[in-house]
Order: sequence, then structure tokens, then C-alpha cells
Amino acid sequence: NIRGGRVVLHPIKNVPSEFEHVEKGDALHAMELALSLEKLTNEKLLNVHSVADRNNDPEMTHFIESEFLAEQVEAIKKISEYVSQLRRVGKGHGVWHFDQRLLHEEHAA
Repeated sequence: NIRGGRVVLHPIKNVPSEFEHVEKGDALHAMELALSLEKLTNEKLLNVHSVADRNNDPEMTHFIESEFLAEQVEAIKKISEYVSQLRRVGKGHGVWHFDQRLLHEEHAA
């Protein structure tokens, strides 16, 4: 450097994430949030279904049942299984194995 300047490097801080959880780890916390969202969606669909039922609208109740509720139950079941598996593997290397399994399942489907 011809002007005698110095470069001082400072550490770069991690960007805070809404999914970070020190005790549970990021993956488990994110899956628990996803499960909560799926359960909330299911609850709202059931509310719409009950309104349609109270108003004697069989087409709407059938539509909600056939297009949404069965799929919602499957999503809740699948994410619940993921949450259980993530609780078993803990944080760290186990999460990587879980992620690899999900990746291979996705490519197989």
C-alpha cells in the first residue's frame, strides 16, 4: 500500500432469524411453526365448513371436504412426523441427516 493505510477486519454478525431457537434449533422450531400454521388453517377450514353446514349448503361442504380437509389432515400428519423425528435427532449432525432424507424423498416422489 503506497499511502500507508491499514485494513481492519471486524467480525460479521449473524442476521437474526425468526426461526432461530437456541434450545430447539432452527429446524425443529421452523417445523413447529409450520405445524401451528397447518393446524390454524385446518381450524379455519372447519369453521367455514360449519358455516356452510348451518346454512344448508351441501355443495360448499362437499367442496371443502373434497378439496381441502383431506389434504390438510395429511399435511398435519406429515409435519407432525417431521417434528417427532427432529425431536429425536436433536440439533447438529442429526438435522443434516434428516434434511438429506427429505431431499431423497422429494426426488423419489
